[in-house]
Amino acid sequence: MLSIDPKEISTGKLHSYLLGSIAPRPIAFASTIDTNGKPNLSPFSFFNVFGANPPILIFSPARRVRDNTTKHTLENALATKEVVINIVNYAIVQQMSLSSTEYPAGVNEFEKAGFTMLKSDKIKPFRVAESPVQLECKVNDVIFTGDEAGAGNLIICEVVKVHISEDVLDENGGIDQHKIDLVARAGGSYYSRARDGFFEIPKPIRTLGIGVDQIPKEIRNSPILTGNNLGMLGNVEQLPTKETVNNFAKEHPQFIGLETLKKHTFAQEFLNKNDVESAWKVLLIK
Repeated sequence: MLSIDPKEISTGKLHSYLLGSIAPRPIAFASTIDTNGKPNLSPFSFFNVFGANPPILIFSPARRVRDNTTKHTLENALATKEVVINIVNYAIVQQMSLSSTEYPAGVNEFEKAGFTMLKSDKIKPFRVAESPVQLECKVNDVIFTGDEAGAGNLIICEVVKVHISEDVLDENGGIDQHKIDLVARAGGSYYSRARDGFFEIPKPIRTLGIGVDQIPKEIRNSPILTGNNLGMLGNVEQLPTKETVNNFAKEHPQFIGLETLKKHTFAQEFLNKNDVESAWKVLLIK
């Protein structure tokens, strides 16, 4: 394993390692205006949501690694205390990338990237009309993590108005993750299209899983079952009853009397289909 002391390598190299390993990252497509009312638009992947009451977003227009300069977005946010965070989906990712070009101050990236400027309701910066979700924000605070190249500038924003395209809503009024088709940033020139890689994991907070420590040792130490497999098995509230296991065995006699490794292999096939209950039944058949 490569072990690195951050102080012993260049900031650029460290920056590359961090962005390559902490990914994918959501993208804050930040719209601001300067003190003269001129719009600015730029994407940042040091970004996330940090609360819902109040609704707080934080993003960081870090100091440029190559020359330690600051970005127009930071300067505008400090001056006006307002920003729109536009959410990026696949339909606008190429235009978003174009807008990240470091045009001189005063150049309108909306126009350069071909986006439509949409007036906000509560703040002055414009929204990106093509974005599926637009979040009008007031800047509550800015935390400077340093004054050297690569240092972060954490802009803490409070959402004061949310705009969501009805095109990305499901029948219950929630955001459909397939319809919204989000993209995320990775290392180098890489992005990730979220919906192409979706899979679901039931949240443990909804149930009290038995835990991996309660799985019988011969299953826990299996050379077949992976850590992910054991995590799925340990996320059940209770094991299938003896009666349901016997009924399953009658319906699937091919699983009766199997040697341990074959039993684990069949159980893994059920786990790969997210059928945890059947996996447990296979494992518990005598």
